[in-house]
Amino acid sequence: MTEPKTTQLQPMPEDWQRALAVVAHPDDLEYGCSAAVAVWTDAGREVAYVLATRGEAGIDTLDPAACGPLREREQRAGAAVVGVTSVEFLDHRDGVIEYGLALRRDIAAAIRRHRPELVVTLNHRDTWGEVAWNTPDHVAVGRATLDAAADAGNRWIFPELTEQGLEPWNGVRWVAIAGSSRPTHAVDAGPGLERAVRSLLEHRTYIEALTDQDPETYVREFLTTQTTAVAERFGGIPAVAFEVFGR
Repeated sequence: MTEPKTTQLQPMPEDWQRALAVVAHPDDLEYGCSAAVAVWTDAGREVAYVLATRGEAGIDTLDPAACGPLREREQRAGAAVVGVTSVEFLDHRDGVIEYGLALRRDIAAAIRRHRPELVVTLNHRDTWGEVAWNTPDHVAVGRATLDAAADAGNRWIFPELTEQGLEPWNGVRWVAIAGSSRPTHAVDAGPGLERAVRSLLEHRTYIEALTDQDPETYVREFLTTQTTAVAERFGGIPAVAFEVFGR
């Protein structure tokens, strides 16, 4: 059952040191929650990114062989703006990611490598706000990340990871879903909003293919609208919202 839209959001948990964000494509985090990431890294927390693809199928006018490396560079630059230096790519195929054991294993391995207390991913449900259809890649990666948070702690699931030297990690305490239509928590976007704008602007090639608007105008309007919409449920403060699952 969806919570009433007037239900107030709680502040995100703060008693953690390491987070791992797992999404499908370059720009998913910049569209979704980089203002929160900037706040976290400012506080001395460690945040790493893992992307299932390099976004190689994302620009119609660019062949995937050229597009993938370009979008990887844009992603690393966007991450650096908000204080993230660890960016990994799992090399699943953009647009045709399959939910299944291979994806769960790859994400579980990343969780074991990084040993986060907080895992962040993107909306895993069929729709955005029960209005727009979500993409299969987002659904697959979001769902696999929720499952992999548990897989990572069980030595008898994917025992080959232990054989590779990746010991089980049962320390994930929360999985936070950005872009959810059922948010429960939020982070004040104000301190990180300008860097979130600059971070998304690093994806300039993608944005210029997406819209005829001036890139900075487009990015600023999008992120401001997104964070302002959360304010009604967070004490009037523009914020990044998450649906948080405890473990």
